[in-house]
Order: sequence, then C-alpha cells, then structure tokens
Amino acid sequence: MAYAVRHLPKPTKRPRTPIRLRMRPVIESGLGPLLAAIGAFEIGNVAATLMILRATELLTASHGPERAATIALLLYAGYNLAAALSSVPAGRLADRRTPHLVLTLGVAAFAVSYGGFTRDTSSWAVLLPWFALAGIGIGAVETSEHAIVARKADQAIRGTAFGLLAALQSLGNFAASVVAGILWTGVGPQWAFAYLTGWMVISLLLLGRRAARV
Repeated sequence: MAYAVRHLPKPTKRPRTPIRLRMRPVIESGLGPLLAAIGAFEIGNVAATLMILRATELLTASHGPERAATIALLLYAGYNLAAALSSVPAGRLADRRTPHLVLTLGVAAFAVSYGGFTRDTSSWAVLLPWFALAGIGIGAVETSEHAIVARKADQAIRGTAFGLLAALQSLGNFAASVVAGILWTGVGPQWAFAYLTGWMVISLLLLGRRAARV
C-alpha cells in the first residue's frame, strides 16, 4: 500500500494565465462611443435621494414638513413602481429593435424629468410625472446598458467591458451626487438639476452621433 502511494503520479501544475485588463480592445471594439455616452449619462445620474429632498422642500410651504416628507416618499414609491413596470417592456424593445434605442429613450426620459425638477411648484401632482419619468428612465437605461455590452463585446473582452461599465456607473454616480450637492448648497437646487439635465443632453448628443454613423 505504501509503495503504491509513493509511486502515484504527481499532479501537473496548470500554467498560470495573468489577469489583464484589456481596455484598448474594448474601446476599439465599437463600444468606445457608446461607453462615452453612458459615462456622460452616469455623471448626471444622481441618487434618487436628491429628488426626494427636492420634493420635500417644494411641498413644505403648503403641506408642512412632516406631510411633505410623507408625500415625497410616496412619490418615490411611484418612481420605483415605474422602474419595475418599465424594465420588462424595455428589454423586449431592446430585443426587437436595438439596446441603443432603449438607452436613448431612457436618457431622454431623465432629461425631461430633471428639467421638470428645475421648476418651482407646490403641487404633488406636478411632481408625479417627473418621478415617473425618472423611474421609466432608470428601468430603460439599466436594461439597455448591460444589453449593449453583452451584444457588442466579444467573449475575449466581455469581462473587461462589464467591469468598465460598472466603474463608469459607480464613479459617475459619485461625481453626480458630489457636484449636484455642491451646486444645491452654493447656488440652489434649480442649478443642481440644470447641471444634471445638461449631462443628459450631452449623453443624447453622443448617442445621436453614434446612431448617425450606424
């Protein structure tokens, strides 16, 4: 028995493949312009907390602070409902047409929504469409962003492409919240949402240029 154990074949070592971030092939694969448009969107994609804060501030004068906060949270629930209900139709549209179209529609919904938040109002009914449009926008954008990467990136670079997408989402959201917060404090909420709207317009222009080349 001991002899048999001593003479067992030694396991062969598997060659180690170094992990490489293949950024250049991702950019040159046709994803570069689309990732630029996605990056512009993410720089303007602020946390929904800012919308809740804006609604609370606008409604406080006519409803009082506690009731205004409650209404703002209900509007946020409407945002989440709109996001959930729009995700599946957005995915179907991406399959039937193109994820590029769905991404464009989602960014456009955000542009209109953020533009609406630059206006002063004391009515929750006026604020409701802006929350709903933002919910529809996030449902469309999150679906189409991943679909674009899955469709455009080859197998050899797909992991790197998804990693780059996640980095754009995280860093962009952080930058959006920081800059919008500074503008809110320094010059007012209207300027904060105007800044965010500007990035949505830039994203739409980049998406339009990409569509014109196809």
